[in-house]
Amino acid sequence: MQSSFSNLNPLLIGGGTISTSKRGDLRLRMPIAPHGYVNAQLDDYTKLPRISFHWTPPVRFHLRARASHPAPYGTLGFGFWNDPFTFSLGQGGAARRLPAAPSTLWFFYGSQPNDLSFSNGVPGSGWKASSMQTPHIPSLLLAPLAAGAIILSKLPGLRAPILQIARSMAKATEAQITVPLNEWHNYSIDWNPYEVIFKVDDNLLLVAPDPHPGPLGFVAWIDNQYAFASPEKGFGFGVIPTHEPQWLELTDLTVETY
Repeated sequence: MQSSFSNLNPLLIGGGTISTSKRGDLRLRMPIAPHGYVNAQLDDYTKLPRISFHWTPPVRFHLRARASHPAPYGTLGFGFWNDPFTFSLGQGGAARRLPAAPSTLWFFYGSQPNDLSFSNGVPGSGWKASSMQTPHIPSLLLAPLAAGAIILSKLPGLRAPILQIARSMAKATEAQITVPLNEWHNYSIDWNPYEVIFKVDDNLLLVAPDPHPGPLGFVAWIDNQYAFASPEKGFGFGVIPTHEPQWLELTDLTVETY
């Protein structure tokens, strides 16, 4: 199986847009957003149930990308995940799925106040590569368990233990990316059954053992969201007001099984 930009579906929320330059580069753009959620997204799973997502190893992925700012507000990225939360809630024709525990193989950026660190020594915000696999929890159990964890984490004495339990359930390997986000760079993922290899400009960044076995879906996006899960803050999420447009440009996408 092989995929390119032509196989992807747009998901646009809150005024997000996707345009193509004369060179064929794609621009995922967020307008000024003083309030509300904004998202410009491309994916290959919008109307599919998770069991029908396309990608299982061995898979190779490559693209070139740059952002409008070295440190934009919100989140952006590209790679594979299981769309665990379905934030769009059916908007734009997206499937309405029950929540699931998150699993990812992707390049991810999150500005402050994002704070999602699942590996020792790797900050909870910034530009990084991440492989995370979580245990399967039935959706009907996951929602009340998550709600209970959020409520208990608001109690100072229980916050750190609850977060430690949640973090221990995730099998995660992460690495910071040091190249500037607002410059063109090559990003690649080689996903095998036994390991996943992340490279930036053909330089080895991260080797993560025992990755998710799939199926996962491909996604590229930019939005103004934040989320945190830390002993200091507990659990939380929301949107960040922006006062100028922000964008993510992509080109030379290839996703293929081998």
